[in-house]
Amino acid sequence: QVQLVESGGGMVQPGGSLRLSCSASEFTLVTHGVGWFRQAPGKERELVASITNGGSTYYEESVKVRFIVSRDNAKTYLQMSSLKPEDTALYYCFLDHSRLGRYWGQGTQVTVSS
Repeated sequence: QVQLVESGGGMVQPGGSLRLSCSASEFTLVTHGVGWFRQAPGKERELVASITNGGSTYYEESVKVRFIVSRDNAKTYLQMSSLKPEDTALYYCFLDHSRLGRYWGQGTQVTVSS
């Protein structure tokens, strides 16, 4: 069974940085679309950043310049810098398989607070 496992979440002060990682069993990530959603309390889940299987990237407007999404064969990453309290959320990675659909990780909490 395919599993996506996130790591790297935690608590950080405003202006700090965190790097999230997501590993996927069974798949070579560079051949699939991957990315990150987040969900803050009381809000809908939103797409933060993604990379298509062709390598095109997308960033939600509020994280442009501050976040960088990347991947290698084994993992996808979300490098987050200049973090703000409004970045506090549960972050989920996903993988889009052309035949099997979308897979989700279990989520990792990011809290930005002084």
